[in-house]
Parts: sequence; structure tokens; C-alpha cells
Amino acid sequence: MSNEKQVDSGRRGLLVATCAAGGVVGVATAGALVSTFQPSERAKAAGAPVEVDISDVKPGEMKVVEWRGKPVWILRRTPEMLASLQQNDALVADPKSEKTFQLDMPEYAKNEFRARPEHKEVLVTVGICSHLGCSPSSRFSPGPQPNLPDDWHGGFLCPCHGSTFDLSARVFKNKPAPTNMDIPPYMYLSDNKIVIGKDEKGEA
Repeated sequence: MSNEKQVDSGRRGLLVATCAAGGVVGVATAGALVSTFQPSERAKAAGAPVEVDISDVKPGEMKVVEWRGKPVWILRRTPEMLASLQQNDALVADPKSEKTFQLDMPEYAKNEFRARPEHKEVLVTVGICSHLGCSPSSRFSPGPQPNLPDDWHGGFLCPCHGSTFDLSARVFKNKPAPTNMDIPPYMYLSDNKIVIGKDEKGEA
């Protein structure tokens, strides 16, 4: 009798140890499976929408964020900057943004400001020149400057081949860049927070 009890308790101990080990493996496997469903940082950079706080962008300043591996510029334009846009209408190649570069132009940005009407002072654009993919530099100060016309109202200059863009990222006539810079889909979550890569129609 005592021998049988010893064998039973030994088997019971082995069974408990085996179940415990199996449980640990099961939990570890479940954890690995759950983590594979989470989007990686690389996946987010490849196309997931990006939320941006723009409360720190003062008038006349620009913030740069990354979406799909590209720089997206968020420029809060001053009243003077907005007023200069009309003066450029006859000078830019596509004032109404009828041609596309890589992204379809959102309906809400088909205006002189290339922005949502309720926040027309904020320009959101992909900072890539439509010529060969260089990233232009900001030249916000108006007036004569090297490599810019004397009647410059402020905008962007591509250092690669000299294409110039106004403060709505519209390309000037007779430049290597064939089209305006892209406006990505975006929407406001609040007055000071936007999401890039998503709008009322869904994700890009």
C-alpha cells in the first residue's frame, strides 16, 4: 500500500511539473502571437496615419514630421503670408492644383491656400520637390535673395535644380519641377491636433 502511494504522489508531482511547464510555454507563445499583431515602428512609418500636436507651431514657423518615410511640413502662415498668395496666382504654373504629383489632391485643399478652409492658415504638404525628389529649403523672408527673384514673397527653394514654390507649395512657372508639391490627406482631431494620412474618406 505504501509503495503505491509513493508512486502515485511521484506521478502527481511529475504531472504538475509538466502542466506548469506547458503553461509557461503557452503564455510565452500567446505573448509572441499578440505582439505580431501590433504594428511595428517600421510599419507605422511605411503608411500608418500620424497624429501631430501643432500647438507649438507659432505663426510664421514650420514643423516637420515623418509620414511614409517622407518629410511632411506643417506651416502656420501669418496674415501677411496668406495675403502674398494671391499675388503669385499669375506666376505659378498650376494655381488651382489641377495636376497631381504622387497623391490625389484632397477636395478640401483645392483652393488658393491648399488647406482646409476652417484652418486656411495651416499648410500641410509633403516636402518633396516634384522634379527629382529633393527636399526644398524654406525661404520665408520676402525680398531679393540669392537664387530668388527680386519680387520674392516667400516660399521654398529646391537646392538641387532651382525650382521655387510659394507659401502654398505651388511651383512657379518655367522651373524643372512639373507640378506642385503633394498635399496628403489629413484632418483635424481638435484645433491643435491633426492626423496625417487619414481623412473623412479613410486612410490613404
